[in-house]
Amino acid sequence: MQTGHETPAWTFLTHHARVLLEIARNPEIRLREIASWIGITERTVQNIVNDLHDAGYLTRERVGRHNRYTLNADLDFRYPTEAGMPVRRLIAMFTDRDLPEGQPSNQP
Repeated sequence: MQTGHETPAWTFLTHHARVLLEIARNPEIRLREIASWIGITERTVQNIVNDLHDAGYLTRERVGRHNRYTLNADLDFRYPTEAGMPVRRLIAMFTDRDLPEGQPSNQP
């Protein structure tokens, strides 16, 4: 997949983290936009969104012909060494907005 920029051999953030961050930045983003931006296939993004949904990190609402996503940023990281730390901290580190505690990330 050609994205206009060279993808490094490895990165510090997983694709799951990068998809979550793109949704945090734009709750109405289309999967194909995420795929193009990250440099992975749309099918991979769809699978990641399904993983995040199944684990409770996001919900989907159909709005016309696209989805609007709401993040549950108060859920903790899944890896044992980060257990007890909400994903809100990752989102806050890589997005331009602060997320009020206890409030979904893309609600006013």
